[in-house]
Amino acid sequence: MSGVGMNAGGLEDIRLDGRVAIVTGAGRSLGRAYAIALADAGAAVVVNDVDAGSAADAVTEIEGRGGRAIASVGPVGSAETAQQLVDDAVAAFGRLDVLVANAGVLRDRVLWKMSDDDFDAVVATHLRGTFTTGRAAAIRMREQGEGGRIIVIGSPAGQFGSFGQTNYAAVKAGLVAMARTWSLELARADITANAVIPIAMSPMTGTIPAYAELYERYLAGEPIPREIRRDNGLGGPEDVAPLIVWLASENSRTVTGQAIGIGGDRLTLYAHPAVLDVDFSDGGWSAAGIDASWQERFAPQAQTSGPPSRAEG
Repeated sequence: MSGVGMNAGGLEDIRLDGRVAIVTGAGRSLGRAYAIALADAGAAVVVNDVDAGSAADAVTEIEGRGGRAIASVGPVGSAETAQQLVDDAVAAFGRLDVLVANAGVLRDRVLWKMSDDDFDAVVATHLRGTFTTGRAAAIRMREQGEGGRIIVIGSPAGQFGSFGQTNYAAVKAGLVAMARTWSLELARADITANAVIPIAMSPMTGTIPAYAELYERYLAGEPIPREIRRDNGLGGPEDVAPLIVWLASENSRTVTGQAIGIGGDRLTLYAHPAVLDVDFSDGGWSAAGIDASWQERFAPQAQTSGPPSRAEG
């Protein structure tokens, strides 16, 4: 975590001393990188994971680096798990300042092969899990009366759509809308809510055919090529973690309701959905009138599905 801000004008490291954070799904990959980075910056961290061994390993690593952390084991989704996370933070460290709602699962299938269970499992972990932990965290932060930070984890799939990921794309888009809504509801309490859109090497990335070989080379210790880091905005989990630290800090106190992407060497601010154009028909529209308006006015502005090309990116 050394060098937070150092690549952007030589700023000194941003510190989180005295802050307490919960990171869900923090036993491995991106979540683990977030937890370690927060602890390196001085925060005390509650490491949540469904796997007790992974959570314990992350805590051991944090403590070995001089940080403070405890494990809180359980699957996110239920109100009971959410409350336990908050209770564990308060019992161990006396307060709660930051929530990073990261836990997630994949159940990829094309629409006509996706089962109810495939859909429900992803919704339960990503969407309901973020809702219940976000609600429990917000209640505690409002009671403390000193503000707070809620960070949800989105995905390019939620921004652009993704073949074979009806469930995952839907929940990731929903999380961005959730963060924007919370930014309105929690503003008076000085609690910010933002979505991070990470692109990083992870077991999930390794399932994408275009990145499978690159992921294997990454696991073998090879550096990610510069053109991939820049053109694809793809790096390691450690490249995403500085954004989490910044959003958890006092420096970002005026930043809320945003969707911010990071990966490799690229930092991205995503637009809110916007009205592209409007047309009018006195007395209302007929189907034929809509067709004419579409062909003449709207068709050239129609949006494509899927991520932008490199040239656009």
